[in-house]
This record gives sequence, structure tokens and C-alpha cells, in this order.
Amino acid sequence: MAIRRVVPNIQSEAAQESREFYGLLGFEEVMNLGWIMTLASPSSPAAQINVMTSDKTAPVAPDMSVEVDDVDAAYAVMRASGAEIIHPLQDEEWGVRRFFVRDPSGRVVNVLGHC
Repeated sequence: MAIRRVVPNIQSEAAQESREFYGLLGFEEVMNLGWIMTLASPSSPAAQINVMTSDKTAPVAPDMSVEVDDVDAAYAVMRASGAEIIHPLQDEEWGVRRFFVRDPSGRVVNVLGHC
């Protein structure tokens, strides 16, 4: 299993203001689903920030997202470790397969792969 990218998720009701603020640092909007917006660096596209109001299908908003090349393997590893699964593995309508797991510090991690 390989990590493709790690993205911090900022929960905010001020999406427009966040887009403008991070735009001052050079980030540009690359995706907007209404409840989540991804901002990325044009010169380094894997450098990203997600701004979200809430999560569309999960009970909580995750603190970070980790994209892996094999989300099913990651899910199996986390379940076998006894880690707390917050949101079960499932395919989402926006083209990702994902689950949420709680890390030892209490943070919620969205582990995903693109379908």
C-alpha cells in the first residue's frame, strides 16, 4: 500500500473567505461540491487543502484525508489493528471509496482511493 497524498481538512462555514485567504498564498480552487472545496497549488498540485462545512455522508467531518493506492488493504489493516472505524468502507457518488478511522490522538482520518 502506497500513500498518494495527504490533505488537511479545515471545517469552516466561511468557504468564500477561506478561498480568498488561501488564495493569498497561491492556492486555487480545483474542486467544489458545495459542502467541500479543494484548493491546490498550481505549481505543486499535490499540495492541497480541503475546506468543508460538514461531510455529506459521514457522521463527522474528518481532520485529514489520506489517499492510498489500495483503500481495501488499508481498511483491512486498520480493522485488524483494532483501530476505531468511524465511517465504514463504502463507495461514494463523487468517485471515491473511503472509510474514516480515529487515530491515537483522537483525530478522524478519511482514508480514500479514487474509483
